[in-house]
Amino acid sequence: MAKKPKLLSDMFHDTLKDVYFAENKILKTLPKMAKAAHSKELKAAFVKHERETRGHVKRLQDIFKILGKPARAKTCDAIMGITKEGAEIMTDYKGMPALDAGLLAAGQAVEHYEMSRYGTLRTWAEELGMKDAAALLDATLKEEKATDAALTTLAKSVVNVEAEHEL
Repeated sequence: MAKKPKLLSDMFHDTLKDVYFAENKILKTLPKMAKAAHSKELKAAFVKHERETRGHVKRLQDIFKILGKPARAKTCDAIMGITKEGAEIMTDYKGMPALDAGLLAAGQAVEHYEMSRYGTLRTWAEELGMKDAAALLDATLKEEKATDAALTTLAKSVVNVEAEHEL
């Protein structure tokens, strides 16, 4: 018996489940990163992004509703790897001057992954005629880009400079 062909709508739903897992994993990881950070500006950036991430999860739940499907996660190996690297940084650089630079880099790795996924999902939603879902995904994509830009500014102005000096 022939397999049912998988369409773009199937890929959209699978990727949505992947990103839903990723956002929920990030929600568990951000408080640990904020606690580990030395720089009060970096701590504040992680706390702010945790608040935004709660909104991202809510938007994803709204998109599942638009699809008429339950909000279910599918393990995202990419985010598991990125967060594992972040955990290794917290262990290997605990109490070291470069800790915050490593945490910030791990945070940006997460942002870049999310920007890739949200950009793709937004484009697919547009192609599938899902205007409401596309608008929700675009709002999240803009927030992810703004967080990435804020982290870059923080890296250049404070964190990377402090990483070269003793605590």
